[in-house]
Amino acid sequence: MASTVDALTIDCADPARLAEFWAAVLGYEIGGIEEADVWIKDPVGTSWPLLFQVVPEGKSVKNRLHLDLRSSASMAAEVERVKALGATELRYVEEGGSFWTVMLDPEGNEFCVLRGPEDGWMPDE
Repeated sequence: MASTVDALTIDCADPARLAEFWAAVLGYEIGGIEEADVWIKDPVGTSWPLLFQVVPEGKSVKNRLHLDLRSSASMAAEVERVKALGATELRYVEEGGSFWTVMLDPEGNEFCVLRGPEDGWMPDE
């Protein structure tokens, strides 16, 4: 029997701040707050919950795992929206006939904003 994913856990310094940021980005809600961690959940229940847990060490290298976000409109509009929520734009990438923007969350964790339907992306790609 195979395992299932229970949650994606993100180490951080300030779980409440990061949970609030990601809840706003993803349209999630706060699911629970404990002393050293906060978790957020998809209100519809179709996507994985994210758990933010406090760790003593800071981030020191590039993430080995990151989220790719797909805008329902355009990449540029989504980049601006997440910047207004506290993200930082790191770089724009054009590669393999596609493009995306690499972003940093408020604690410097990388994530990507992919092109959306207004940028020519088709759901079958």
